[in-house]
Amino acid sequence: MQTLAALPKQKAIGSIQFLPVNLFASVMGISGLSLAWREASKLFGTSTLIADISGIVAILVFIALSLGYISKWILYPQKVTDEFKHPIMGNFFGTITIAMLLLSSVISSYSQITGQIMWVIATAATIVLSFIFVTRLLNGNHEPGNAVPALLIPVVGTIDIAVAGGTMPFPWAHEINLLSLAIGGFVAVVFFTLILSRLIHHAPLPPALMPSMMIMIAPFEVGFLGYTNFVQRIDSFASILFYFGLFLFIVLFFKVFKTSIPFSASWWGISFPIAALSNAALKYAMFVHSWLFIAISAIILAFLSIVVAVLFIRTINMLAKGNLLKG
Repeated sequence: MQTLAALPKQKAIGSIQFLPVNLFASVMGISGLSLAWREASKLFGTSTLIADISGIVAILVFIALSLGYISKWILYPQKVTDEFKHPIMGNFFGTITIAMLLLSSVISSYSQITGQIMWVIATAATIVLSFIFVTRLLNGNHEPGNAVPALLIPVVGTIDIAVAGGTMPFPWAHEINLLSLAIGGFVAVVFFTLILSRLIHHAPLPPALMPSMMIMIAPFEVGFLGYTNFVQRIDSFASILFYFGLFLFIVLFFKVFKTSIPFSASWWGISFPIAALSNAALKYAMFVHSWLFIAISAIILAFLSIVVAVLFIRTINMLAKGNLLKG
């Protein structure tokens, strides 16, 4: 009787075949929140409690999504293949490797060896994935309309190798980090130009993709974090990256945060770019020792915390109502 009673509930929640790969962006956002609050403890002297809780939640969400998506791969392999080959949704497979890279930093706070192992695995996966996507694009015959901000995700993932691995003790880590910055930096410039051209000269993005516009700040803020972690200093080039990312965030804020855009899993795409901006702002505030930047970093951190909390609650609500895993 209990099994029969559970069937309606399972049907109400939905089917695993409709689990979207872009939900891994939630792990990126929550991990970024954890890292931001850990950075804030250095600047403001606050407790690391929020960082610890966020880190644990990020790990649990990643495990749950990984089990779910592996189940989808086993039970509905064609669904996963179609998603991977899709010119837009396919880019979100980069959220898996980025999530692993960020989790390696989160886990390193508790176990350096475990964090290092995860970084090595995630680094290899990220480089392979970036190779696949760049090769796919060079095959030609791509629609200009598919040059959307999500195109940046696999590229940003490459830069994240240096963000998470800037202080890795391996003798070969220096060259791998340099390779990641080279790939991510130059390809990001090309892709950003393509995306900007598409946004200027073609029809506006559909409402479901509007939140993904915030991804456009990621190459600059992630680039700032990756570059400064690699060179172990903040110079004029790093400052330029930070400032342009901050400017772009202000511009995109008024285009993305509109009540007319319906909520969906794609909204998680805004979380990590804002988390990257928050981490960069906190790091820059500690560098310039200015009350203005301390205030700015505090405002961005508070905004990030609210965004992640709202996204998390609304996603759980969607899941409970059966709208998240619905075809």
